[in-house]
Amino acid sequence: MRQAVAGLARRGGMITGATMIAAALLFPASAQSQTQNGLSKLFGGIFSGSDAAPSPPAPASGGAQTGAQPWSGEDGASGHPLMTAAAIREAAGNFDNCVAGMWPDAARRNITQENFQRFTAGLTPDLRIMDLMDSQPEFSKSIWDYLDILVNDNRLAKGKEVLAKYKAQFDATEKTYGVDRYIIAAIWGIESNYSTQMGDRSVLQSTATLACVGRRQAYFKDEFLSALEILNRGDLRPEQMRGSWAGAFGPTQFMPTAFKRFAVDGDGDGRRDVVDNPADLIASTANNLKKDGWQTGQTWGYEVVVPPGFNYMLADRAKTMTIAQWEKLGVKRPANQPFPHPAEKAYLLAPAGAQGPGFLMLQNFRVIMKYNPAEAYAMAIGHFADRLRGGQPFVQPWPRQERELSRTERLELQQLLAQRGFYKGTPDGQFGGQTRDALRNFQVSVGIPADGFATSDVLDRLRGR
Repeated sequence: MRQAVAGLARRGGMITGATMIAAALLFPASAQSQTQNGLSKLFGGIFSGSDAAPSPPAPASGGAQTGAQPWSGEDGASGHPLMTAAAIREAAGNFDNCVAGMWPDAARRNITQENFQRFTAGLTPDLRIMDLMDSQPEFSKSIWDYLDILVNDNRLAKGKEVLAKYKAQFDATEKTYGVDRYIIAAIWGIESNYSTQMGDRSVLQSTATLACVGRRQAYFKDEFLSALEILNRGDLRPEQMRGSWAGAFGPTQFMPTAFKRFAVDGDGDGRRDVVDNPADLIASTANNLKKDGWQTGQTWGYEVVVPPGFNYMLADRAKTMTIAQWEKLGVKRPANQPFPHPAEKAYLLAPAGAQGPGFLMLQNFRVIMKYNPAEAYAMAIGHFADRLRGGQPFVQPWPRQERELSRTERLELQQLLAQRGFYKGTPDGQFGGQTRDALRNFQVSVGIPADGFATSDVLDRLRGR
């Protein structure tokens, strides 16, 4: 599911398998221009992404799947006028007309009228999606808890089995695209736990619902019509296109529009089957990364030791320097291991602030973030790939004694920063770049490391305690 949906959980909050776990653990990230893969968007709120808030769902009637939880019937938390209960019910009542009204656009995409009628027959809105779209969890999990859950011994064992079983397909893909097999295997494992947790919602029903109901209709109209194109071409069957509530499907969670851009026929059988054909799945995921700028032979980043007294204002994605320049500032690898390529450019990430490990992130880390625009996600993918390759866990400890602030506390922190003149945005309980910058400036003012890491101690200082 390779790109992120604006305002949804990456590729638009597509929550499947491990993604569903992450969604429960991490505050959803804000929307992106593309749709993201399964885990996408779930982590952006920790230490990447914007300060925008997530979104909710729709009406009590509507096409929820058998045994699925019904729509709450409540207004969405985003406050968007199209997410009020009344607007959702009205849009749901016009669902059939909305779908039928997309026929001219479908025809312009060379979808036959027979197939349009066949694939849209009997579609009903799944209004439970409206709740999922606007959900705002009160609590989130830390980056170390997230990594503990996704990079575990069971998943590593399964990943090694997959790498051995499909060695020929990985060999061919590496030769053709130059993309590291371990990164592809890591994405497969984290997005769907190796095809065991891909989501069970109909992609057609989900994207049709979102195209006709709620606040992202224009975006999802394109996803819905793209799903019809896939079926019209015969690459996949409707029963194969089942996935997350936002329409991501398959073991590596492609959105329909991402499928159109990146899916390839890996074994020459005339179809691009990214669901059940390992050759197509592996090649398509590699093609996605390659087109996003993957650098062959380069890693994603390095764990580093940040020296005491370091200026954490430099820990910013926009502040890129060569490895050699970072070394001059005292940034080293654990045990003083050498950097293989000192001329490589990187930025410093300190996901747990001055109390935790630092990381120098290279171009391929940015590429993984295009797959899912959240630093937590990209770190999980990179680290999992290293572990599959035979690498060791991170050396430096995480500050596990720190607890994550609740949404109520995050909101209070933003309000207090605003009162002191540091924060200019609208407090919403979500942390992105604007909140992080405000927090850093406050930390500078009170003489503590300006790492932008929100802790209970920082909140107490803002309270004047």
